[in-house]
Amino acid sequence: MIKFSIVIPLYNKALDIQDTLKSVRKQSHNNFEVILVNDGSTDSSLEKIKGITDKRIHLYNNPHKGVSAARNFGVSKASTNYIAFLDADDYWHPNHLENLQQLILEFPTQQWFSTAYERKHHAFRIRPMQSPIMNQQKPWKGVIQNYFKNSLISPLAWTSAVCMKKDFFDALNGFDLKTSQDTDLWIRAALKSPLVFSNTITARHNLNAKQRISHLHISQKTYMNLDKYNVYASDNNSLKHYLDLNRYSFAIQHKLANDIFAFRKYAFGIDPNHLNKKQRFLLKQSPLILRLLKGIKNVLENFGLRLSVFK
Repeated sequence: MIKFSIVIPLYNKALDIQDTLKSVRKQSHNNFEVILVNDGSTDSSLEKIKGITDKRIHLYNNPHKGVSAARNFGVSKASTNYIAFLDADDYWHPNHLENLQQLILEFPTQQWFSTAYERKHHAFRIRPMQSPIMNQQKPWKGVIQNYFKNSLISPLAWTSAVCMKKDFFDALNGFDLKTSQDTDLWIRAALKSPLVFSNTITARHNLNAKQRISHLHISQKTYMNLDKYNVYASDNNSLKHYLDLNRYSFAIQHKLANDIFAFRKYAFGIDPNHLNKKQRFLLKQSPLILRLLKGIKNVLENFGLRLSVFK
């Protein structure tokens, strides 16, 4: 039976950490250790976990350095070669580690693994990720040779669904400390080794949680440098397409915040052939119109109508 090291960064997640740990302790596969890295929490997060007595949970208290540093530290403390990541406000279904173990046992020479996931927007709206792989007959699992082609709507790799071999993670130098965006690591991993994927949903992305990085104002975020991958994209159109969709996302976020200089920096490098009609339309709109359209989108989604510009 494979033993997993589960790395959980903890920063001001008092409202969610108990449920997250409960989902770990309910796993059908129970051979694991939890490396919980308290990243200088200032709320009652530590109080919430004091009553949990489980010898598999190891708590480390560090000064606040950000989620990437906390994850890297957690991996350095792992006693196994299989690192499963989980954010302190996300959730695993009871068969998540069992699902990952099956991937590892069937593809033992591969380096990183991920399961399908769902997104919880609020209590009454939970939607599955979207990718061509999800259209395969379920349950399906296999080696994804073209990660970028299959990640143009939802990324196949998402932090709380990914497992990496520790030596592979170390060879990639872990998460980039300059940015809190996990996408950078997934790109580096996909350029080195194919991803092993299961389209069985066993993890949940809790978008409704408090203190998510995605909820921060744009001035508090550090965006990754996509241009450093241009050398790889010159003969890899799927990667160029993937990078352009990320550029589009960054550009729209900056225009919404009236940061026109940063908007132009990201928009300049986009091949318009990699955008659909909706995306090209939105890229031309003023910040005021974008904010109005975003407000309408939020209202419609609260009534269950899901809108996306990525399909």
